[in-house]
Amino acid sequence: MIPVLIAEDQDMVRAGFRLILEAQPDVTVVADVADGLSAVQRARELQPQVCLVDVRMPGLDGLEVTRRLVPHTRVVVVTTFDTDEVLDKALDLGACGFLTKDASPGLLVEAVRSAARGDVLVSPQVVSRVLRRSAQPVVNTESDVLNARELEVVRLVAQGMSNNEIAAGLKLSVSSIKAYLASVQAKVGARNRVEIVAWAFRARVVAT
Repeated sequence: MIPVLIAEDQDMVRAGFRLILEAQPDVTVVADVADGLSAVQRARELQPQVCLVDVRMPGLDGLEVTRRLVPHTRVVVVTTFDTDEVLDKALDLGACGFLTKDASPGLLVEAVRSAARGDVLVSPQVVSRVLRRSAQPVVNTESDVLNARELEVVRLVAQGMSNNEIAAGLKLSVSSIKAYLASVQAKVGARNRVEIVAWAFRARVVAT
């Protein structure tokens, strides 16, 4: 079972998240709270595997909650404020997911499962906006930057596959996939998974 804590100041949204998650056979909600201070306190007491955290909450905002909980707890940020600044800050702080509140129930559940695996999942519409922002092609060609295996991994990441799925498809270990992605980040100057995908589209490693 994946123990989850929900931190969300809107009662109806919080109740909705609980209903969605508790309907899953592999997820259990250990607590739900309405402010950032309670989120940090309860997470330290209960040690959930994943925390769903709203950005704007009383006491502490979701970004500060993320800073205090990572790396001991995996955090998925769920918000209506999906600006580039908030996205970049959340991922830089170590969030394992970034969803908008209009995400489907299925995507919410997959974000929790992905975070529990140590992967990162970001709402498709947010990724699309990052790609539009980064649409200008780069000068380097794919052969100038990455080796064949790294390119293969990047293309699968761009398809939305998790590290586990990529490892299974390529018949490699998950640790090998993580090592390839770390190498890619260093080579192309990406800070996170989203920026790897943005680079792949700019470099025309994958089709737009």
